[in-house]
Amino acid sequence: MVLVGVLHFTNPKPFIKIVPPSLPRPRSMVYLSGLFEILGGLGLLLPGVRRKAGLGLMALYLAVFPANIQMLKQNPRLFGKQRPLLLWLRLPFQPLLIWLAWWVSRDEA
Repeated sequence: MVLVGVLHFTNPKPFIKIVPPSLPRPRSMVYLSGLFEILGGLGLLLPGVRRKAGLGLMALYLAVFPANIQMLKQNPRLFGKQRPLLLWLRLPFQPLLIWLAWWVSRDEA
C-alpha cells in the first residue's frame, strides 16, 4: 500500500489518466489518494491506530473504485497491448482489498 501510494507522487500520469472526468483537479485527487494510501499502509503497522487505518483504507478503496471503472472504459495499452480481460479481472480485487484492510485491522480480542 505504501509503495503504490508513493507511486502516486513519483509517477502520477497513469493515475491522473484514470480519474473520472466528472471529478475536479485530477492531479490533486491523485496526490490526495496517494497520501491516504501511504498513511493507511503505515498506520496498519502501528497497533494504536491499526483499526482506524484499516477503516480509512476501506473507505479509500471504495472511493477509488470509479477510477477502475474509468480505466476499463478507456481500455489502455498494458504491456504493449490492449488487454480488456485484465481490466475486468482487476475489478474483483477491490472487494478483496477492502476485506484485507478489514482483516488486518480487526480487533484481536
